[in-house]
Amino acid sequence: MYSLARKIVLITGASSGIGAACAEAFAKTGARLLLCARRRDRLDALSKRLRNQYEVDVHTFELDVRDNEMVLRRFEELPEEWRDVDVLVNNAGLSRELDPVYKNSVEDIDVMVDTNVKGLLYVTRAVVPGMVQRGRGHVINIGSTAGHTVYPGGTVYCATKHAVDAITQGLKMDLHGTPVRVTAIDPGMVQTEFSLVRFAGDQERADNTYAGMTPLTAEDVADVIVFCATRPAHVNISDVILMPVDQSSATMVHRRV
Repeated sequence: MYSLARKIVLITGASSGIGAACAEAFAKTGARLLLCARRRDRLDALSKRLRNQYEVDVHTFELDVRDNEMVLRRFEELPEEWRDVDVLVNNAGLSRELDPVYKNSVEDIDVMVDTNVKGLLYVTRAVVPGMVQRGRGHVINIGSTAGHTVYPGGTVYCATKHAVDAITQGLKMDLHGTPVRVTAIDPGMVQTEFSLVRFAGDQERADNTYAGMTPLTAEDVADVIVFCATRPAHVNISDVILMPVDQSSATMVHRRV
């Protein structure tokens, strides 16, 4: 196994859901946690708990990955002892509504593309050159089963996750001949705030997404991510697709109701 003890793990979108679960899962390995998200209050609460529970080093900073100038500034401002990122988890991402593509609002299109695609690229550009220079590192991009198919009402979101899949494959090729590893993690249905965000805070619609079935948890996904990050240094897990047993495709979900 590749030891993550004292290694720096950067997680975007770490304030909730899969990001927060990853922070806890990596804390258990003894990694040093570099956590960022837009909601600083949640980050600070998570940081305090992880420090107390696991006695690990944690550094947090507010970041909107859609803002490239902010991305560059935040990484330039990092204390020297937090700059050598060993593992980057590009987790920040979201979806908006379930509208036909010709009815998507421009705002919804922009926020999905800017967060899921451009934001991932901005952070990757800020971090990966240092990995190449140091001769070590691992980029883990959180994609989706939506990056392997398309479903009604999800055209733009699916397009962004197809882009994440292409970026992940291309990044590995661009890093060919270096020791830097690249992995895509593509979950199916995971019960987090994802659906609540998609449906603009409508709790009933969000809950109905998972009605009658057992979805994945954020912890399930984080466990797989840590597994990939702790393989021997010569092993690169390129892509993992994980779904709950009740899900067989983006549109096939067994519901016991």
